[in-house]
Formats: sequence, C-alpha cells, structure tokens
Amino acid sequence: MSPREIDRRLFLRFGSAGSIGLGMASLLSAAPPWAFASEDGAKGAAGKNAPTEFQIACMTLPYSAFPFERALTGLKEAGYRFVAWGTTHKGSGGQSTPVLADDAPPEKAKELGQRCRDLGLKPVMMFGPKPDDPEALKRRVRQAAAAGIGQVLTMGSTKGNDAKVWVRNLKEVGPVARDNGVLVVVKQHGGNTGTGAALAEIVRAVNDEGIKISYDAGNVMDYHKIDPLPDIRKCADEVRSFCIKDHRLFPKDEDCGPGLGEIDHYRLLAPVAFTGRVMPLCCENIFAPVLPRPTRPEGIDTLARRAREFLEVVIEGLRTSK
Repeated sequence: MSPREIDRRLFLRFGSAGSIGLGMASLLSAAPPWAFASEDGAKGAAGKNAPTEFQIACMTLPYSAFPFERALTGLKEAGYRFVAWGTTHKGSGGQSTPVLADDAPPEKAKELGQRCRDLGLKPVMMFGPKPDDPEALKRRVRQAAAAGIGQVLTMGSTKGNDAKVWVRNLKEVGPVARDNGVLVVVKQHGGNTGTGAALAEIVRAVNDEGIKISYDAGNVMDYHKIDPLPDIRKCADEVRSFCIKDHRLFPKDEDCGPGLGEIDHYRLLAPVAFTGRVMPLCCENIFAPVLPRPTRPEGIDTLARRAREFLEVVIEGLRTSK
C-alpha cells in the first residue's frame, strides 16, 4: 500500500474529529512567511506588540519506535522547517538508543545539528535532565550551543519537587545558559511544579533571562484536570516556547494531537501572540484520540502534517484578528 493511500485512509478514519485540521493543504498552499520565522531565529519585527514569530516544529518523539533519520525525513516531507529532538529512537536492530547521550562531546551534538540542517530542518529544542542536577544541565546547555539549538527543555517529577533546590540550581545554570546563547525552559510535568502559576513563581525567583518556561497545556489538563487557559495568563510573560499536546477527558482520558482534544488553541496562544519574540511551538503528541497509534511511519507522517496545518490556521487567525 502506498503512503498516499495510507494517508487517505487515515484521514477518512479521523472524520469530523479533526475537521479543522484535515484537508488544509489547499487552504495553506501559500503559507504566510511570518508563521515560520526567519531562518536565523532573529526577530522579524521589533516591539512588544509586534506579531510573535512562531516556529512550528515537531519533536521526533512520536517516531521513537523508528530510527532518528526516518523521523527527520518524515517531518521534512510533512512540511516542517523546524524540529525538536526526542529522547530515544529504535535502530534497525530494534534497540533504543539516545538521540544524544548525556555525556556526548559537543562535537557530536554539532554533527547531529548539521545533519538536520542538511535536510532543511532547523533544530530548536532538545530534552535535558531535571533541575535537580545542575552539572548535567550545564553539559546539556553546552551540547545545545554546539548543535545550534536555542532551548534545552527540563522538567520535574510527577511525585513532587523541591522548589528551593530548583531556584538555587537554576540560578547557577542561568549564567551558563546565557553565556552559550541558550535558554533553559522548564515545563509542567505534574506534582507541585505542574502548573504555569507554580513555574512562574520559580522562574521569577531565579530572576535570570537564561531561565524561562515552555508551556505544556496538555500536561496541565492531564495531571491536574484543570483548565490551562486561566493558568497560562498567570505566567505568559515568562513563556518562551510551547510543548504542544492536546487532551481529552471524553470519550477517553488521554493526551492527543493539537485540535483533536478539548483545549482551545486560539485562546491558549492569544496571550503570547504579539510579543515580537521568536517562539517555538514543538508538537510533542500528534496522535488521534481513541484510535490506535500507527504502526508504520507513513501514518505518523500524516498526523504530523495535520498538526502543522492546524497550528498554521490558528496562528493566521490570531494575527488576522488583531
């Protein structure tokens, strides 16, 4: 069966559940340049009230059952210009290996970053260790700098975290991040650091421009069963990227791809739509709710394309409505 036939069948299975994201190819045949941001990541317009330059990226995480190279080629074919590195991928032998080992030399990170750029994908984010380990986080920052990656993502334990330890450690990491031209961004992951409001308190206590927030609305709804829309307004001034995932409570309580859940992405992005900043939107979950996940990479390609097209429509709508 051809990839085109797989895509067609998968779209038909989605039906009305993803109607806003399906069949958008013709609508977005001439995607607005502001939706993708400049290649060098510089601001496209100065001033706080200028449109935010959203970089629509996809993590390689949804392709974790397949080789890293297959994730990159799939995302390129799905129309992405930006990519975020996942954590592990299975090789041809079926063994899961890290995308980049914690102790890998910066030269290895540089090589991996160039491999992405050779395919036309600019890497914008990579996963890092918890804030509990400042030395490991510093190593990740240096790897990111070598790879030309602007953000290192960190998060805590769902069982709870020591906010005072985080503040102390992140104060230590912040100057290293700034010296290397990298942002360390903390995201919600349940526990006592599982909301934007809680993270804002920590980031403001750290008070370092090298430490900011990557907002994960799906995790807020998943772990705490609260509406992320009021929550993001409590931390919007500290948000510098998003880990994009949606969430449904019905017919099954589960994360899913953007536009297939119950989170209103227009309202989610509105508080940061006119910051004048470059801001990655990194799709972490792109899967359809209830339906089984694809067993072939071509099915993941289809879902990745749908997520990108949905976000393009939301961003264009927000900009137009100003």
